Amino acid sequence: MIRFLILGSGSKGNATLIYDETTLFQVDMGIPLCREQDGLKKLHKSLKDVKGILITHEHTDHIGTLGRLPTSIPVFSGEGTLHEHYNIIEDEVPFTIGDFVIFPLSVSHDATNPMGFLISHNGEKLVYITDTGYVPEKDLPFIADADYYIFESNHDYRMLMASKRPAILKKRIHSDHGHLSNADSATYLASLIGESTKGIYLAHISEECNTPEMALETYRKIFDRKHKNLSKIHLECAKQWESIEGGDQ
Repeated sequence: MIRFLILGSGSKGNATLIYDETTLFQVDMGIPLCREQDGLKKLHKSLKDVKGILITHEHTDHIGTLGRLPTSIPVFSGEGTLHEHYNIIEDEVPFTIGDFVIFPLSVSHDATNPMGFLISHNGEKLVYITDTGYVPEKDLPFIADADYYIFESNHDYRMLMASKRPAILKKRIHSDHGHLSNADSATYLASLIGESTKGIYLAHISEECNTPEMALETYRKIFDRKHKNLSKIHLECAKQWESIEGGDQ
């Protein structure tokens, strides 16, 4: 059974623990070490139990505190992402961490070699995609009908345009190398969910150009417009400063 604990999600830091009864690993490390340790304590684990770190890309909110972790933990990322020793992963070339199969998927962000992940375990699938301006067409068949999605819903377009951010930053965020808006995110998920889908967790929500309520409402409106039923799917927003649990609890 796939389980996960999203320790933090947003521009101030990202990290997610993914685990089953025997294997624990994580995606990204951009949060303070004390929050990492608090999350591990909730699972009755410690840093020595972490079997690997998947890195999506090299921006500070995703790797800023990676150096605080023991060097004995294997790190996996796309070529050119990190300067220190790490295990190079390639688009659509699977590898394993304990009981989990990791299938990297290249995405589109203003980074060297950004990745999303399809994580499989005993017939269940978790899709982890944040920090992308769009989802490449080639990725869509792989991520359809997953059990769980941790999926970016970064900004509301109107809030972004009305914000005091510089025009060049607004353009970057809403570009093909930026972040998914609520509407883009919901449109993708409405076409991707299937009979297996049990949970959608909206990630990397902007604190300035979005709200959890707005993200959820956009999802509900677009799913309704496309005649997709959300009633049997758990829909929740990941948080910047609090952890949330997901998966088969």
